[in-house]
Amino acid sequence: MTVRVGIIGCGSIARFRHGPEYSANPNVEIAGFYDPNRHRAEALAKIYGGKVYDDYMDLINDKSIDAISDCSTNEMHHVISSAALQNDKNVLCEKPMATTVENAEKILEAKKNSKGILMIGHNQRLTSAHMKVKELINSGELGKVLTFSTVFGHKGPEYWGTDKSKNTWFFNKNRSVLGVAGDLGIHKVDLLRFLLDDEIVQVSAMEGSLDKKDPEGNPISVADNMVCLLKTEKGSFGTAAFSWSYYGDEDNSTVIYCEKGIIKIYADKDFQIVVNKFGEEIINYKLEAIQSNDNQTSTGIIDEFVDSIIEKRQPIITGEDGIRALQIIEAAVESARTGKVITL
Repeated sequence: MTVRVGIIGCGSIARFRHGPEYSANPNVEIAGFYDPNRHRAEALAKIYGGKVYDDYMDLINDKSIDAISDCSTNEMHHVISSAALQNDKNVLCEKPMATTVENAEKILEAKKNSKGILMIGHNQRLTSAHMKVKELINSGELGKVLTFSTVFGHKGPEYWGTDKSKNTWFFNKNRSVLGVAGDLGIHKVDLLRFLLDDEIVQVSAMEGSLDKKDPEGNPISVADNMVCLLKTEKGSFGTAAFSWSYYGDEDNSTVIYCEKGIIKIYADKDFQIVVNKFGEEIINYKLEAIQSNDNQTSTGIIDEFVDSIIEKRQPIITGEDGIRALQIIEAAVESARTGKVITL
């Protein structure tokens, strides 16, 4: 079976991740592109072939298209993904699933009566290191998880985005809405749910625009930094920090503190996992480096999406996963705004 895919939104996420990963999958034909900036769509069509559409609804209504990658800006996800599902397309929606839980629920409502599947692009779950750590935790070898610490930070979207400027839509409150929490934080709360097989039930957070400036030199209208304290249903708790102002190497590390040892993930330059048992036994795992803005490798997301279409099954990251991660991020933003602890 060949899956014919249309990509809506042709910025950096499509250019560096969706396009190359679909192209590398032997069961995919990239059949079409749409972007409000037609030149971006034309540039990808020149590389991968396929038709450039004048309107995203023309692409969605094309009966020859089997699947849609929704790589649009955050505020458009609920519009485009819902329309695609209503037209029985299989949909891979980039994160965050929407800018509000209310809008995310519109996508889930569209999914109810759709013949298509819905997957959310939380791409950290499928790295070999994270899959191995989940296996280690599930084995009980290190006992139960007590506390944790996770970080995701880099120089900022103006260094990653297509335009490489302070005019990036990520800094625009009306389009990004959630700032660094929706860009980076949502990855890590989804990852914690996956690794710990647990639900985050209590959130306390601080956020602010500490460094980023708009083209006029004013602080941007969304937060560029957030720090959270999280508590889970099983009783563990920990911290999570997200930043657009780590002006050095990207940091995407997580540390899990268990009854019988510590698991460090992407915290060592040579080994992707380091397990330390009471300081007496060190076990190092050398796997692949995590995908970063400066190191583009396969996320596994595209292959999982395509396989789930061909095998007619639910993908590993569902719409329900996407909405739960968004609920946690909304709670963090609310906590930062009110100064209160938010219970989910």
